[in-house]
Amino acid sequence: MNCFKRLISYAGLLSAALVLSACSDEQAPPSAGPKAGPPVTVAEVIHQDIIEWDEFTGRLEAPETVSLRPRVSGFIDEVLFTEGALVEEGDPLFRIDARPFQAEVNRLKADLVAAQSALAFAKSQYERAQRLVKQKALSQETLDSRRADFQQARASVSSVQSALDAAELDLDFTQVTSPIKGRVSRALVTKGNLVAAGQNELTTIVSTEKLFAYFDADENTYLDYVDRVQSGARQSSRNHRTPVMMALANESEFLHYGYIDFVDNQIDPQSGTIRARAVFDKPKAGVIPGLFARIRIAASASYNGILIDDKAIGTDLNSKYVLVMDENNTVQYRAVTLGDRLGELRLIQKGLEKGEVIVVNGLQRVRPGTPVTPERSPMASQVVLDKLMKQQEMLRSPIDALEASPSDTTKVNSKELDSSAVDEAMTVPTAEK
Repeated sequence: MNCFKRLISYAGLLSAALVLSACSDEQAPPSAGPKAGPPVTVAEVIHQDIIEWDEFTGRLEAPETVSLRPRVSGFIDEVLFTEGALVEEGDPLFRIDARPFQAEVNRLKADLVAAQSALAFAKSQYERAQRLVKQKALSQETLDSRRADFQQARASVSSVQSALDAAELDLDFTQVTSPIKGRVSRALVTKGNLVAAGQNELTTIVSTEKLFAYFDADENTYLDYVDRVQSGARQSSRNHRTPVMMALANESEFLHYGYIDFVDNQIDPQSGTIRARAVFDKPKAGVIPGLFARIRIAASASYNGILIDDKAIGTDLNSKYVLVMDENNTVQYRAVTLGDRLGELRLIQKGLEKGEVIVVNGLQRVRPGTPVTPERSPMASQVVLDKLMKQQEMLRSPIDALEASPSDTTKVNSKELDSSAVDEAMTVPTAEK
């Protein structure tokens, strides 16, 4: 009887549970639909004409550097220049005591007069002997003797004259002059000091009409340039004046223009680099040898390129990728090949096309194939774009100027950039040796 009562009780509880469940189902709200994707920032890739560049570092050197040394020994009488000043070729810089040299010149002049007198006497004796021999009034032996005296006197005059010429040169060398036009350093020897010919350094002079910038490129860069030359993508710097730009240590922009005039003939096996040289004519005041320089060279011709923000690039093992958003706001994985940085943007060599939209912020919150909630944003600020455009114009201007000329005997003067500074080509003189 008790078992029957418990069975009825369980059946009642089960019925009540079924009733409550049915009521709950009737009161449940309708489904809210698919869940929205995570919010991300997306931007359209930048597509524009670009010129790639390579950057190197180097030091400025003067084409001509002279370590001035005396050609004669003696005591310094006077220092004739202002230290650190500009000097012209032939300007006197030091004066060495000339009195001993002047005395030697005077002595040799007297010796020359004596030798010339002896020559005149020997000549007259020889001519007289010739007449007497014809009259058979003098022996042949005497004639030969007077001929020898005459020749010896003539040689003596030549010897004294040569010694006098050398003494006059030494006298001229007591006035130490500048062999080049340029800027002189400080005087390393002052008045009253004894200097020896060819030994003591008096000062140094560097030329200022132009400056060289020497820089080194690694093997891979060199081989890449060789491949581009062989494919016709660029001209060889060995026979074409490749334009370059330069920025000094305190300059953010490349305002100095020049050209490459020398590439070495071998790779340095120790450093694995090859040396090249750029020429900058008429540098502005204050640009002197020894300064650190950044050199920028156009590495390609102008072409349509794709640029993106580095933040949009992800790393997958050994490859780089971006997430491309389709028309359904779903992101897809896309492997990309990276190029160089151009300003604050990254060049994409392969993997993206014009007009595509990619995730630039929130890359870690989504996975390929998932929907997202996109928030549109420009790929770069207007400031960044303006800076990039200016850099491209600076690269394009000297190239256009050089390509517009009929031959490679043209260049662009080194000067600060203005609105028209690089719109014309100027004649390049033959490189000085």
